[in-house]
Amino acid sequence: MRILILTPQFPWPTHQGTTLRNFNLIKQLAQRREVHLFSLLAPGDDADAGPVARLCASITTAPQPWRSSRDRLRDLVSTPLPDMARRLWSPAALTALLEAIAASPPDIFQIEGIEMAPYFFATREKDIPTGRVIYDAHNAETLLQQRAAQADARRPRRWPAALYSAIQTAKLRRYEQKLLQAVDGAAAVSEPDARYLRALAPRTPIRIAPNGVDLALYRPDETFPPALQGPGPHLVFTGKMDFRPNVDAVLWFAQEVLPELRRLGVNAHFWAVGRNPHARLDALARRRDVTITGAVPDVRPYIVQSDVYVAPLLAGGGTRFKILESLALARPVVSTRLGADGIPVEDGVHLALADSPADFARRIRDLLEDRETATALGRRGRMFIQQHYSWDAIVPELERLYHD
Repeated sequence: MRILILTPQFPWPTHQGTTLRNFNLIKQLAQRREVHLFSLLAPGDDADAGPVARLCASITTAPQPWRSSRDRLRDLVSTPLPDMARRLWSPAALTALLEAIAASPPDIFQIEGIEMAPYFFATREKDIPTGRVIYDAHNAETLLQQRAAQADARRPRRWPAALYSAIQTAKLRRYEQKLLQAVDGAAAVSEPDARYLRALAPRTPIRIAPNGVDLALYRPDETFPPALQGPGPHLVFTGKMDFRPNVDAVLWFAQEVLPELRRLGVNAHFWAVGRNPHARLDALARRRDVTITGAVPDVRPYIVQSDVYVAPLLAGGGTRFKILESLALARPVVSTRLGADGIPVEDGVHLALADSPADFARRIRDLLEDRETATALGRRGRMFIQQHYSWDAIVPELERLYHD
């Protein structure tokens, strides 16, 4: 069986959720399938780097297009398409894709994320045979955008962003439904996402293939070089720092939770670890109790050396790699309920859940003061990941869609 996988960026290095998922899917599928890759290259991507070339029968690439803020504003009012359907569209990339299809006609045409859907629709318009079409929904995008609009609507300073998200929500719903109704099957990364996607397209087969963890790489007993400098306790959050839910999470934690911790007598240091810090985070870089690291070669040392890993997410969807990784590394985790949504964890068993700044701060303080409980929480979290989130068990669920 020949599979052509379309990815929005090259799946190596695995520096964020999209690349982590795409690389591990390719790694697993290549053990028993003939995998071909079509990938857009973000600035700095290298198609010769890492093990991807050894796993794939062929690799076709094209540069990611660039869109200005003016382009996005124009499209907001001039097209019914959502921003995510315009973000990575490139006629030159389509030409490269069509050549790849002609050279090796696929049995399975696998779309990794909604941003690659325009290339599928273009093949349909040109009547290009692509075999069975599978959509791997990294998020229920309409639901994610809707949550962003609701979160921003609660803060007057964010009302312009809330209006933008509300417009995008309406556009995304139509587009996401059109895509789901057009494909032969879809994968969701969580049960809540699957329920939402099934409501949009009840006749489309949808299976749950959650994000996972390579347990051989995430071992709490591995020794890493020192990453966290200065006095603790150290609180760590990881993620791509130009991704809006991550930016909002960092700002909320620094502005709302850290002051509550100080009132409880805890002078902690907060580390926001991840590439491409957004300009909205610039003010935090001047604070003594916050470090914005920018890109790091490996997030694992930061996670495993944290006293508590925090996931203060106010919006988003799917299953967050950041929580899976921190649980796999046996760290005590405090998360909002929305941050852990889609992961069937139990509060007080696998991690601690809190939604208000005061509750979030109290849960952190309690874990810092009771290290025996914190260690036990981390140990149970690791066992939970071992039982439910190994890629060896996840990818066969995706493969069932090839035959449904």
